[in-house]
Amino acid sequence: MAESSSESVAIPHFDGMAAIAGRYDAFILDVWGVLHDGVKLYPGAVDTLEQLTAAGKPFVMLTNAPRRSAAVAESMIAMGMPEPFCRHILSSGEATFLDLKERSAPFYARIGNRCIHIGPERDRNLFEGLDWDQTDRLEDADLIVNTGPWIDGETVADYEDRLVKGAELGLPMICANPDLEVVRDGRKLVCAGALALRYEELGGSVRWFGKPKAEIYEYCFRVLSGFDKKRIAAVGDSFRTDLAGAQNAGVDPVLVAGGIHGDELGNPPKAEVVASLASRWKAVPAASIPSFVW
Repeated sequence: MAESSSESVAIPHFDGMAAIAGRYDAFILDVWGVLHDGVKLYPGAVDTLEQLTAAGKPFVMLTNAPRRSAAVAESMIAMGMPEPFCRHILSSGEATFLDLKERSAPFYARIGNRCIHIGPERDRNLFEGLDWDQTDRLEDADLIVNTGPWIDGETVADYEDRLVKGAELGLPMICANPDLEVVRDGRKLVCAGALALRYEELGGSVRWFGKPKAEIYEYCFRVLSGFDKKRIAAVGDSFRTDLAGAQNAGVDPVLVAGGIHGDELGNPPKAEVVASLASRWKAVPAASIPSFVW
């Protein structure tokens, strides 16, 4: 298990998963930034999954996508991902859906039945099967469900007035995707987490779903039951969510250096930058690879 301190830690960098697979019995895989860029699968991703399967190394996909797990699977299959590889997926959107449906947490004790959705049309499947009433006005809402900006390319500043107003009204927020940003087809876009972080800065209350929360990993451990956590690795590209989440869940983080931190890390990744990010997020990679290739 990787230590949580980055002091004088030499982090091995390998050309691909072939050098790592033998160290572990099972894997938890991030999706966006590891397997695809939101538009197309990364070269080598399918081959690497085939190699892991042939080696008898099971894997679960864990993503901060603010959509239902089935929608995540459908999207990847449309990109060319073989359907059998998409049978064990948990999204932060799925966890959000279940929470909104069950309403068993104390968080809901004083919340009415009206919610306002901040997020694009593609995320609206999150509400299918729920009995919440939706409104377009903050003044009429009891809860904000945040899945990200309405339009790709918008910034947090574009939502400042709404966030200020929501905080002044005392509306609680659910964040269905803790990511701050994502790379879509080579372009960095703001995610729900950036809006939620600003909302907290303004005094708003936020209920977060997804990585780096340790609870989201319980589904993975149910699927991978029987495996020692010390023999499970979580592969991801974000220190803040994927690697810190792996650390919180008690499994080894493996860094895909060419993902969200690619520009600052370089190839091969600069040791001092890795150490700085590891120290900031208290998550030291057990190893790094340039991309999810074999």
